Amino acid sequence: KVKNLKGEVKRLRYLTEEEIKALLANCEPHLYPIVFTALNTGMRKSEILGLKWSNVDLKNDLILLEKTKNGERREIPINKALKKVLLGLFVDRRLDTDYVFVNPATRKRYNDIKRSFNTACKKAGIKDFRFHDLRHTFASHLVMNGVDLKTVQELLGHKKLSMTLRYAHLSQAHKREAVKTIEKVVSEDIYHNFITI
Repeated sequence: KVKNLKGEVKRLRYLTEEEIKALLANCEPHLYPIVFTALNTGMRKSEILGLKWSNVDLKNDLILLEKTKNGERREIPINKALKKVLLGLFVDRRLDTDYVFVNPATRKRYNDIKRSFNTACKKAGIKDFRFHDLRHTFASHLVMNGVDLKTVQELLGHKKLSMTLRYAHLSQAHKREAVKTIEKVVSEDIYHNFITI
């Protein structure tokens, strides 16, 4: 948990790489592509469950969200891994609906997947984790891999950068590790040789 600019405690729970693998391995067939989409896009649950093929551009590898929480249009790039999953769904899609994620039993879009998601988390040994935390997982791993906060803000669709600053502390340790890599090039031995010339 971290504090926002007003001093309020904000929850920031995200999965490690090992937990991500464990969660996906324990997802039911209908849940897997939903969770996979969340992990690769940072989309909100409502945005994913309400996603339509008319908003998925597989030719240009983009997801176009017209109706978002902040009221602004958002474009999310589709990476190769997600495209493979979406193409599989597209081939087997129902022709009587435009929704991407459809319940085969009801032939309608999923309204909620809380029960199956909680079951997957339990089987994976993951505690204190909500579906919305997949969004935090997406953002956290971007920041820890060097993606700047402005880009993360745009991908998440945050109206204000202050909302994205909750992830700022995650970059500090990785910045230190990044600086350590320069030691391979500029080592103490080089400095020692310099001062003895």
